[in-house]
This record gives sequence, C-alpha cells and structure tokens, in this order.
Amino acid sequence: MPHLDTLGRPLRNLRISVTDRCNLRCQYCMPEDEYVWLPREHLLHFEEISSLADVFTELGVDKVRLTGGEPLLRRDLPALVRMLAAKPAIRDLAMTTNGVLLAEQAQALYEAGLHRVSVSLDTLQPERFRRLTRRDDLARALRGIEAVGRAGFKGLKLDSVVMRGTNDDELVDLIEYGKKVSAEVRFIEYMDVGGATLWSMDKVFPRTAILERLEGHYGRIQPVIEESSAPADRFRLPDGTVFGIISSTTAPFCRSCDRSRLTADGMWYLCLYAKDGTDLRGPLRRGASKAELKALIAPIWHKRADRGAEERLALGSRSPLVQIGELRQDPHLEMHTRGG
Repeated sequence: MPHLDTLGRPLRNLRISVTDRCNLRCQYCMPEDEYVWLPREHLLHFEEISSLADVFTELGVDKVRLTGGEPLLRRDLPALVRMLAAKPAIRDLAMTTNGVLLAEQAQALYEAGLHRVSVSLDTLQPERFRRLTRRDDLARALRGIEAVGRAGFKGLKLDSVVMRGTNDDELVDLIEYGKKVSAEVRFIEYMDVGGATLWSMDKVFPRTAILERLEGHYGRIQPVIEESSAPADRFRLPDGTVFGIISSTTAPFCRSCDRSRLTADGMWYLCLYAKDGTDLRGPLRRGASKAELKALIAPIWHKRADRGAEERLALGSRSPLVQIGELRQDPHLEMHTRGG
C-alpha cells in the first residue's frame, strides 16, 4: 500500500541535493554577495545517500532526481549515480544541472546509469547570461546541452525561469533552440521562495502571458491532456512541438505534488516552501536501522498537509518568503540548499 499524506498524495518522488554549492549566482536563486554554506563534514557520504534511498524506496519512492546547488560540483558524482541506478525500485533517475560542467561529465553519467537530464537555461544571449548569473559561462552551458544527446540520453528538458522585463522576450528563441537540440522547453514562473530576495509580483511573467506571447507567434496552442503529477502543464504548437509551463506562482499544483527533498546534509523537507525539516543524518550516523528510519519518516508523511504555493497565492499581497537575515541564520531556507 502506498504511503499517503492528508490530501491523498503518495510518497513517490524524492529530490536529493548532493551539494549546496553552485558555480553560478542566478538572480532568482542566489542574488546576494555572500552566503553561509553547510559544513562539509555534515554532507552525506554517497553510502549514506544510498542507504537513505533504500529507506525511501521501501516506503514507495520510485523517482529520484539529483540536484544541488550544482550537482556536478560534487566530486565523483557518477559513483553515486551508479549506486542509485543499481536499485531496481528506482524506475526514474534524473538530474538537474546548469550545464556548465556537463560536457565533461555527460558520457560518464550516462554510462553510470543516469536516465534523464534537465538543464537550466534562462537566456541564449551572452551578455544577458552574464547579468543574470554573474558568470560568463553561456558557451560552456550550451556545449553541455549539446553533449547530452551525443552521450546517449533521451528526453532532455530545458528549464527557463521567465522574468518580466528580463528574458520574457526570448520565449520563441528558447523554443526554437529546444527544437534544434531535441529538448522540451519548460517555462517556469518566477517563484517567491528560498533565496529569491529580489522577488516581486510585478516581475512574474505568468502562464497566461506566456501562452499569449507564444500564440501571437505560432498560432493556436493546444493543451496536452494527460494525467500526471509532473509540475509542468504541457502544450502543443501547431507543428507538433511540445513545451511545458510550471506555474507554481499563479496556478499552483500543490494538490498533486508528491515531491519531498533531502538536503546534502540530510534534512528532509516536505515542501519547497517549508521552513522546518526533519534531520535524518543524525539518526543515520547514530546507527538507526532501516526499520527505525522508516518508522521516523512514514508518520511525518502521513501527517503532511503542505500546500506552500497555494498558501502564498492566497495571501494576495506578497513579498519574498524569507528575508536576508533569516537566510544567514539558517542556510537550509535557501533554494540552492534544498534543491529547487
């Protein structure tokens, strides 16, 4: 029997952050100059991640996504992929990356057993990329994207956070680039979560505006009718091209969200908006058995009532979820720490 929360959502989809470090400083995630990092000795070893994955799969998890920070900054990541790929219960093993280090590692990750890759790409313009990320790495990111297909991966996705007045003029360019590299583009509404200290509602470019802009260029767009707990609503252009929109800010999907997040130091969060999590590293390092860890995790999920994005929407007038002072006191509140 699946483990269900109070809204009937199953425990199925686990995002595992392998590091809180990142090699970019994107405006919507890490806009500040300085950050408090997790102590390295607190980071889970690969064997510990593998052990916790076993616990979660026995509770029903069958989808695992590796995140960061930037996961490719974690040394010897293919070794962890190999451990997880060997678990029959994990039927979907994916990774989200900014692509900067991907060209060098794509082949090794594919051979280790990684199933799918999503790459964050918010602009195709070098100078805009530099302003958005404070790094001059667009060419490296594009080489990483192009390496995905050569390595043998299928189902590449490109994730683009759309911000009004920043990159909303590139929607068509991104769709066309996706066609070129055989990738499905997913546009993401700018979210007021974690380290998004510069967020404001007037910077959000909502799903309705995205569809209107694309229809103005391509003609009538049809929704793809499907039953899925995936975060993106999918649409089809007249030429058959499919793209997605993740509208967490203006049309949340909380009622079907089966995701939880494990940070690189073993804190388990039930929602991207949650301010409190459960420490799993402590019990694990004290020698807790698999049965004891399952007995800790299962009741917490059964009581889960989180609908963070819906609650934020209901506020009407909104400011950033967390202020800078809070972030410096608790780095777990950062989106780059809990894996976005």
